[in-house]
Amino acid sequence: MLLSAPMLTYPDIDPVAIAIGPLKVHWYGLMYLVGFAAAWMLGRRRASRQDSPWTATMVDDVIFYCVIGTIVGGRLGYMFFYGFDQILANPLNMLKIWEGGMSFHGGLIGVLVAIGLFARKQGLRFFQVADFIAPLVPPGLFAGRIGNFINGELWGHVTNVAWGMRLPCERFPNHCASLPLDAAWSLPLHASQLYEAALEGGLLFLVLWWFSNRPRPTMAVSGLFLLLYGLFRFGIEFVRLPDAHIGYLALEWVTMGQILSLPMIFAGILLLGLAYSSHFERINP
Repeated sequence: MLLSAPMLTYPDIDPVAIAIGPLKVHWYGLMYLVGFAAAWMLGRRRASRQDSPWTATMVDDVIFYCVIGTIVGGRLGYMFFYGFDQILANPLNMLKIWEGGMSFHGGLIGVLVAIGLFARKQGLRFFQVADFIAPLVPPGLFAGRIGNFINGELWGHVTNVAWGMRLPCERFPNHCASLPLDAAWSLPLHASQLYEAALEGGLLFLVLWWFSNRPRPTMAVSGLFLLLYGLFRFGIEFVRLPDAHIGYLALEWVTMGQILSLPMIFAGILLLGLAYSSHFERINP
């Protein structure tokens, strides 16, 4: 029944974009450059508005801070949340970013630290910076999920939907383990990386860019970012396979991604509540 519906086949893109002798540039790394470049250009555009207190130099500096926070926090977060056994096996595994293995939640912690340091240096309040940065993040999330897709990681469950994607068994033997040895293609799977790209990248960007295009109470933009990302990620985890070495944490459906997303959802609701309650008090003393 799973094979009766129309389906897609994985294009099997080489994860290495450019190879010059021993030097290899991976698509996954290039996607991070795309995300950072998009954040920088969008930040410059938003700072160019006449009503913006931000300058081009401030945008340059805060993006630099966030680049460092994303890379350091994302890698450390992944290794501690999902791959602690790899650290024990070889501490140098923490440096192999080109192989994939970056945690959004770890990257978020890194960016929050970076925002705090930048705000302190500039004499700004934390959420003045966070509200400016939040709408610039989703394009990077979109690019990162495309990098996951090219790397052939973070697949979903077997499905019979028309857009289910079959994988070549030669490259993905783990997804063909239950099939005959001569099988060329896996059963169709949810391409959960593309779902995440569409929701966490595309839709989240459109909502946040529109929402932040006019003045909002402090903390509101940050709160909406946390709430929507947490909800999108929590929902997609239902169709995404958990990390094989971790599996489900409870009830045969709770994943590490969901556990890490719950605090974001609660924090988003809290920030939105505080933002609009204090705003209401200011305009209605």
